[in-house]
Amino acid sequence: MTELAVVTPSFGPDFELCAALHRSVLAYSPASVRHHIIVPRADLPRFGELRGERTVLHDEAEFLPRSVRPLPGTKYSVNLRRPFPPLRGWILQQVIKLAATARIPADVVVLVDSDIEFVRPFSAATFRRDGVVRFYRQPAEIDQRLPRHVRWHEVARTLLGVPAAPPPYTDYVSSLLAWDPAVVRALLQRIESVTGQRWVDAVGSQLHFSEWTLYGVFVDEVLGGPAAQAFTATDSRCHAYWDETPLDEASITRFLGGLRGDDVAVMVSAKSRTPFPVRRAALAALAESGQ
Repeated sequence: MTELAVVTPSFGPDFELCAALHRSVLAYSPASVRHHIIVPRADLPRFGELRGERTVLHDEAEFLPRSVRPLPGTKYSVNLRRPFPPLRGWILQQVIKLAATARIPADVVVLVDSDIEFVRPFSAATFRRDGVVRFYRQPAEIDQRLPRHVRWHEVARTLLGVPAAPPPYTDYVSSLLAWDPAVVRALLQRIESVTGQRWVDAVGSQLHFSEWTLYGVFVDEVLGGPAAQAFTATDSRCHAYWDETPLDEASITRFLGGLRGDDVAVMVSAKSRTPFPVRRAALAALAESGQ
């Protein structure tokens, strides 16, 4: 049987969102699916109520080398082996995703942030076919109009030892993505071979980095070949709201009206500051409608 794990790095301020996500994982996935929630040590007591037969709560330190230490009173950590620049929370979360996927025993890992909820049934078959994990890619979507994305590609190519190439690049960034743990382990070994450093040190020293882009460039440019791309897709199966403008009752209803037939999840970005009661009521109404 194919083993599917859902992995969510979270922290105290996102507890309500993460708890709602967790309820949706239990409601819409088979009993064999485990939800791994990874939080800072200080937040373990608050998240403790989510522990259960299908829930594994982790201290984020489990997935970090001992050289990485939090800086008290800040949102940063420091890698004692390479203290500058300090690890920003955004980079640290990506390091944890890579490390957790490489270590958690599963055939496919679905990485899900706290601001996502599942709204329809899903299983390992949703994200794995004929032994190949679903690979999201949007060809020729990245160019100089998206300078941060271009930089992410440049960094990924450097870390992986892939020759530089001009845009346009493929877009690998989405709200709901699946990773093959075996591919991630090979990717991390590649970084260490190319850079001569521990992969954590090489990735953690970056100021601009995207874990999704790194994975995508590795599959396309290093693995290559039809086998690596045998299950490609241009949709994430997640209806996403990325804007930073809060949604109200009317606008979130309109947004949810755009849910496609094959979407299994909804993402309303935490950065939108949409009030949690508004979000909760709209998603509850969607569930009751059976759409």
